[in-house]
Amino acid sequence: MTGYDRDRFGPAWLDADRNGCDTRNDILGERLRAVTLESNGCVVATGSYDDPYTGSTIDYWQGHGSLIDIDHIVALGNAWATGGFGWPIKKRAAFANDPLNLLPTDAGANRQKGDGDAATWLPANKPYRCEYVSRQVAVKAKYDLWVTSAEQAAIQRVLTPCGGQALTPDPWGAPTEVDHNISDPFDATNDAATDASAVPPTYGSCDEARAAGATPVRIGDPGYGTHLDGDGDGTACE
Repeated sequence: MTGYDRDRFGPAWLDADRNGCDTRNDILGERLRAVTLESNGCVVATGSYDDPYTGSTIDYWQGHGSLIDIDHIVALGNAWATGGFGWPIKKRAAFANDPLNLLPTDAGANRQKGDGDAATWLPANKPYRCEYVSRQVAVKAKYDLWVTSAEQAAIQRVLTPCGGQALTPDPWGAPTEVDHNISDPFDATNDAATDASAVPPTYGSCDEARAAGATPVRIGDPGYGTHLDGDGDGTACE
């Protein structure tokens, strides 16, 4: 994936809301049951979790990171490829720490998902798929991320039988940029990251794509977006 690195979304877990605790422990503390905290009042020591991805119950204790991961519902790699490459680092960090986009899950399920979107990965627990895809759509809408035609078809396939599933609400209302003093490490240390050729191009219209000599633009090509692909066949600006 051209130009992507986890570090381009900021430190792994910020104290994004400045409540004194990092985002991972905020999410664990909010979602687990029977939670106990370590003496610092932040780190979740133990708890129990009903995992919606697998339908199983996980007994968690601190130090056993192989039990529970915090999943980015829209994966960071997917976000990078569908618009995030053009964001400032403070927006990427906000995305990586936004509770709307975060959910604890079985570590094995999360690692199986990788950077998959709705077209390539869905939770094994089928009753949760409506909520999962609805939440992906809500995240992509909040951050103005693209969807591929394959992803759009998968979203429609999952949501059509869901009885008018509404987009997942965002009670947290996290801002789309953090106010932390952070910088993209690749801007200073990796010449390729500052080279325009290392960042996928974007085209606002087919006229722009044609002027750049990039047409036709197919799914997987730099610059492909569903806004260019009127008939949804995976080949834009034919």
